[in-house]
Amino acid sequence: MDSERETRAPKHRRAATAWRVLRGLLMAGIAAVVAVLVSGFLHGDPRITALFPGVSVPGAAQGGTTQAVPPRAADAPPPGLEEADAPLASPPAAESANDSYKFLATNDDGTPVGYSPCRPLHYVVNNASAPEGSDALLAMAIANVSAASGIQFVNDGTTDELPVERREPYQPSKYGDRWAPLLISWTTPEAAPALADKVIGTGGSTMYSLNNGPKSYITGSLELDTPQVTELLADPEGADYVLAVMQHELGHVMGLDHVDDPVQLMYPEIGAPDGLAAGDLNGLHLLSSAPCRKDI
Repeated sequence: MDSERETRAPKHRRAATAWRVLRGLLMAGIAAVVAVLVSGFLHGDPRITALFPGVSVPGAAQGGTTQAVPPRAADAPPPGLEEADAPLASPPAAESANDSYKFLATNDDGTPVGYSPCRPLHYVVNNASAPEGSDALLAMAIANVSAASGIQFVNDGTTDELPVERREPYQPSKYGDRWAPLLISWTTPEAAPALADKVIGTGGSTMYSLNNGPKSYITGSLELDTPQVTELLADPEGADYVLAVMQHELGHVMGLDHVDDPVQLMYPEIGAPDGLAAGDLNGLHLLSSAPCRKDI
């Protein structure tokens, strides 16, 4: 049975404010302040695909009755790949309650849109221009966000895929019959215009919906400005700021938005790279309660 499909065109926007990293340098005995901008970039308000009701398959449910099975869309992989029956991890709650978090998108019932915690999130890295020493920082940032969100990241290695403004979430010719992995790119403002005006990184995800049901993220993109990161890493304290940039952008990928609390890593301006704070951790923990999605 053929299914009809309705696709909404992707919409792209920057987050309302850029993230300003302020780091103090001692130059000839004079304290100087260098500003580096980071912007959250939502890759989709994203692509939301709605499928019509599924096909009834005899004997699919217990007792031999029929069960609605969503038909496979022409531009989507088989549903439920690698999806377990329960979340793959149970991240601990933040040590202290804090409501200084915001979500990039919510469902109609108010729950935040997140990745399914019941399947791994594969990622690839275009590291053709990656600065020396950045691999270990990226691994640490991913480990920290994974521990807080419960999402299990799987490194699929390197890729030659380049960042684009509207990335296709399903690329079977390149990545096989699955959702494309999260793309992490080392790049420049010339190749990724969203990095213009001293923006050092962008990140966001694409969400998907069936039958006007709940939305879930299926893949995403994260771009890092190679020249600016290289300059930061030349400073003795620069690695801490690069780690903060990576975690901030991964927070956007997971579904967090900017907040008004200057203590949080998701605040648009930060004076010290102190890592994920209580509000960030509470927000990521709430995202770990996103539903399993064997249907997509």
